[in-house]
Amino acid sequence: MILLCAPDELAEGQSRGFLIDDLALFAVRRDGEVYAYHNRCPHQRISLDWQADRFLDASGSLIQCAHHGALFLIESGECVTGPCTGKSLRAIACREDSTGIWVNP
Repeated sequence: MILLCAPDELAEGQSRGFLIDDLALFAVRRDGEVYAYHNRCPHQRISLDWQADRFLDASGSLIQCAHHGALFLIESGECVTGPCTGKSLRAIACREDSTGIWVNP
């Protein structure tokens, strides 16, 4: 497992991008749970963010691709609207303990 950050470095309702070697990923905290995904839209395999650590729509309730406007469920990564409807973001196994947020890419 690889340490992403301390638990308090990903606030409730926030997202944050990370680069581990050549792997671009992001994490989102929602309802106390942390979800991690590869930072690649399934539509054209480009990064989702338009600014650093900006992966959520204006309401903070969905992941948004800044390039195509596709919207994804935070809990599953499933695209619910946009050019890749029905496809999903690629999830990364993660866990959290008192020392940090960990991923297994």
